[in-house]
Amino acid sequence: MLNRRHLRIKILQVLFGFYQDEDRNPGRAQQALTHSTEKMQQLYLLLLDMVGSMQGLAIDRIEAGYKKKLPSQEDLHPNTKFVTNKPLRILASSKNLQKACEAHGVSWGNHQELLRSIFKGLLEHEEYTAYMESDERGFQVERESLIRMFRKHMVNVERFQDMLEEESIFWVDDLDLAASMAIKTIKTLKEGDDDVELLPLWRDDDDDKAFMEDLFTQTLALGEESEAMIQVAAKNWELERIATTDRILMKMALAEARTFESIPLKVTLNEYIELSKYYSTPKSHGFINGILDQLFAQLREEGKIKKVGRGLIE
Repeated sequence: MLNRRHLRIKILQVLFGFYQDEDRNPGRAQQALTHSTEKMQQLYLLLLDMVGSMQGLAIDRIEAGYKKKLPSQEDLHPNTKFVTNKPLRILASSKNLQKACEAHGVSWGNHQELLRSIFKGLLEHEEYTAYMESDERGFQVERESLIRMFRKHMVNVERFQDMLEEESIFWVDDLDLAASMAIKTIKTLKEGDDDVELLPLWRDDDDDKAFMEDLFTQTLALGEESEAMIQVAAKNWELERIATTDRILMKMALAEARTFESIPLKVTLNEYIELSKYYSTPKSHGFINGILDQLFAQLREEGKIKKVGRGLIE
């Protein structure tokens, strides 16, 4: 499920492309934003499908051992603990996951060799080895072991992360949240379940979706006014010398402060300062903090920022 910080990141990414484009087509930018959320859903499904695919690869490995001309004792009497892992079996046979993957065009079809490489690495990973050698049994043990294998190995394979970067400009930033959603999904599995219940991308009340659309629209609508304000506030700086990312973050913050009456100014300020630490220059957070403090005070005096709700009324 998308959270507001991640939505701010997506808007930042799309606006960065928008301001770099000479055409600056708002409609095309809006489509890019919608596309970026769809890619998030696809990555979530791809991760779950990756986990489920491990069972089929494990079965293939066992069958290949049986077919050897000179099978070893291990080939003839394989440890089937991983293959019979109940949460893994639920994912591997999930009709809900299969239907969702088909609906969103998600497939590992062109990356089967990468899947096999991930599985081969898993066989050598300490979490897999410890699980296979342990005498502990039970659904909870199987589920927690599977989650650890996913968290510590599968999503951290360098070739997999390289593939994500090649497939989508959004997926590198989406990976942490998509992985947390996949883990949350696995944690909901219970003994006796026939299928997995997938997480929705949006909450039922659609507040976050409206937040994304309104913040994006208002940042563009107030863009020229915000830029002029930033220029005055940063009087010792030429606008062209301010990092593009900093300018976009401040425009977003100003739009958010003016548009969303129930979001405290302190929350807005802190969010964009934190984003600047990851997406801009080392000194950006201090610069942005100073400019926004000044402009928020100015906008309050002009009556352009109004907050409603307990503890928010200015």
